Amino acid sequence: MRRIAVRRKSVSAAILLAAFANSAAAPSQRVIESVLPALAYGASCSSTVRVQNLADTSVSIEVEAHRASGALAALTGIATRMIRLDPGQQGEYRLDIDEETTAAWVRLRESVPESRPAPVVALSGATECRAGDQLRVVNREVAFPTRNPWFSGDTAGLRGAQIALVNTSEHAARASACYSAGSLYSVPDAMQPMAELRELCSATLDAQIPPFGTREIPVERNGNSHFSLRTRGDAIVLQMLRGGGDGVRIFSVDSTIQFGEEVTQPKH
Repeated sequence: MRRIAVRRKSVSAAILLAAFANSAAAPSQRVIESVLPALAYGASCSSTVRVQNLADTSVSIEVEAHRASGALAALTGIATRMIRLDPGQQGEYRLDIDEETTAAWVRLRESVPESRPAPVVALSGATECRAGDQLRVVNREVAFPTRNPWFSGDTAGLRGAQIALVNTSEHAARASACYSAGSLYSVPDAMQPMAELRELCSATLDAQIPPFGTREIPVERNGNSHFSLRTRGDAIVLQMLRGGGDGVRIFSVDSTIQFGEEVTQPKH
């Protein structure tokens, strides 16, 4: 009986040592996510997604495409979401979408090992829309999801603009917009004489965005001069889009607009 016990201990110790060695040998990785929103498809519009490996070694990435509703979409001519890129290789892809939309989007996931300090795959895109005998091309810009992003500002200079909102999380998100003339009010009481100032909204918009869904929110409504948007969600992308003229519904990204995000108060 003693010999059997000794052997069992030896086997258990060997298993633990092997498991420890494998875990120590496995390189730790972090996943970097980038999002390309506001992709248009339909009878007059089409969008192209571009990726390029900037490293001198091969890399594998995951390209996850979604319709505006949040449903998954395939890449044309590719049966899987995994793409392998050789050093310096570029690739162009389109989403397999037939319906009219301006709010399809793509997420790129890149696994970055500890040995590499930064991601090496560049993501970009462009939307092409035909209007008569004209072909208008607008570049799309990469955005990164944040928790509870927000925007507040005057609408001067934002005529016709709208905010593209993408919920990249598997949980539902919420958005609340306030259209106003910039007026503020407060309701003080005995317990709180210096009450918080709130916006006096002439019109409001409250929406729930499903998992992986999108929403396009106009900045102007009923002649408002001020607009604010508050969101609640784990991973949301906001991108300001400007109208590109009559005859075709195409928007360009306004990179001068800065969005805020939730500030966590320090614990005492």
